Amino acid sequence: MDPAPPPGDTGRSLWRLADPRSLRWKIAAGVAAAACAMALGIGLLVHRTTETRSMNIGRADALRELDAAKAEFSGARPSSSPQPGYRTGDEVPGHLLDLLAAGPAPVTWYDTSKPAHGPSMWAATEVDGTPIAVSVNMISDLYSRQALDRHMRYAALATLAAVVPLTLLAAELVVRRLRQVAGTARRIRHGDLDARTTGRGHDEISEISSAVNHMADALQGRLHTEQRFTADVAHELRTPLAGLVTSATLLPESEATDLVRDRVKVLHALVDDLLEISRLDAGAERAELQPVPLDELVEESVRRTGLAPRIAATGHPVVETDPRRLDRIVTNLVVNAHVHGGPPVEITVEDATVAVRDHGPGFPAELLAEGPQRFRTGATERGHGHGLGLTIAAGHAQVIGARLTLANDDTGAVVTLDLRPGQP
Repeated sequence: MDPAPPPGDTGRSLWRLADPRSLRWKIAAGVAAAACAMALGIGLLVHRTTETRSMNIGRADALRELDAAKAEFSGARPSSSPQPGYRTGDEVPGHLLDLLAAGPAPVTWYDTSKPAHGPSMWAATEVDGTPIAVSVNMISDLYSRQALDRHMRYAALATLAAVVPLTLLAAELVVRRLRQVAGTARRIRHGDLDARTTGRGHDEISEISSAVNHMADALQGRLHTEQRFTADVAHELRTPLAGLVTSATLLPESEATDLVRDRVKVLHALVDDLLEISRLDAGAERAELQPVPLDELVEESVRRTGLAPRIAATGHPVVETDPRRLDRIVTNLVVNAHVHGGPPVEITVEDATVAVRDHGPGFPAELLAEGPQRFRTGATERGHGHGLGLTIAAGHAQVIGARLTLANDDTGAVVTLDLRPGQP
C-alpha cells in the first residue's frame, strides 16, 4: 500500500517534493542517467585516446633509444658518448625474445610486470644476430593519465551536482502545469463545472488542458440540458396534474378511488420536487437568514412528518439560518432514513450540527463518492425511490451555506448537517 501524504498544505507540499514517485524525480533521474552515460562515454573516449597517444609517444621514445643503443653496440658512436643503457643477449626479457622470434624487428612491449617500479616501454631488435633491447620508464605518464581520469570523475560529479537541481527546477515548471490541470479536473469532478485551465503555448500539456476544458464544456452543456428538461417537464405537468387532482376529488368513494388519490398525491409530490430542483438549479434561490432555535425547529419538523425517531439534543443552540429551508432539509433527511434505512432512526442535535442516523445497510459506495444525484438511488437494498430527497436537501444546504456530509458507520447510514458559519 502506498504511504499517505501528511495532512496540511505544508506537509503535502513537502511530501510532493520528496516523493520519489513524482514526475520531477523521474525526469531528474532520467537526465542524471543520461548525463552519467554521456560522462562515461566521453571519459572512456578521452581515456583511450590519451592512452593511445601515450603509448605512441612511449614507443617513439623507446625506438629512439634503441637506435642510439644500436649505434653504440655497433661502434658507430664515439666511446666518449653516454651509455644508452641497453641490454643484450640473455639480459633481454624473455617476452621480447619471443616477439623478436615471432615477427620482424624492431618490436615494442609495454611492460607492467613490476608494479613497484612502474610500467616501462621496451624496444628490441637484433644486431648481427644479437638481440638488443632498451626500456623507457612510463611511470610519469601513468601518473598523468591517472590524474586525468580522476579530474574527469570530479568534473562528472560536479556536473551532476549542478544538473540534478537545475533539472528539478525545470521539471517543477512542467509538474506545476500538470498539477493545475489535475486540480481543475478534480474541481470538475466535485461539481464545479465552471472550472477551467488556462493553456499556455502549443505543447502537449496545453493539449491536455484544452481537452479538459472541452470535456467540462460538454459536461456543462449536458447538465444544463438535463436541468432545462427537468424544469420543462415539471412545468408542463402542472396544468394536467391540477386537473387530475380535481378529477380525483370528484370520484365516488371506493377502494379504487383511494388508490387513485394516493397515486395522484405521489405524482403531485414528485412534480413539486422537480419544480423545487429546477429552482435550485437555476441558482436564483436566496436564503432569508434569521436566528433559529435549532432543537425546537428539528422537533417541530419531525413532528410534522408523523414519524417517531429518537431525538437527543444537547443544550439549546441558536443558529443564523433560513428556517423554511432548514425545515425542508430535516424533513427530507428523516423521511429518507425511515424509507431507505432501518429502524431505529436517531437524531442528534449538538451545537450547530444535526446528525440523522439509521440502522440500515448504509449508503452505497457510489453515492458516498459522487454525492446525491437526481433519479439515482444507489443500491437496491436501500429501497426504491426517485433520488430527489437527498438532492433537494443538498441543494438547500448549499443555499443556506451549510455543509451536508454523507457517511457510513458500524450501525448504518449517517447524514450530518453542519450549520456553522464558513462551511464550503
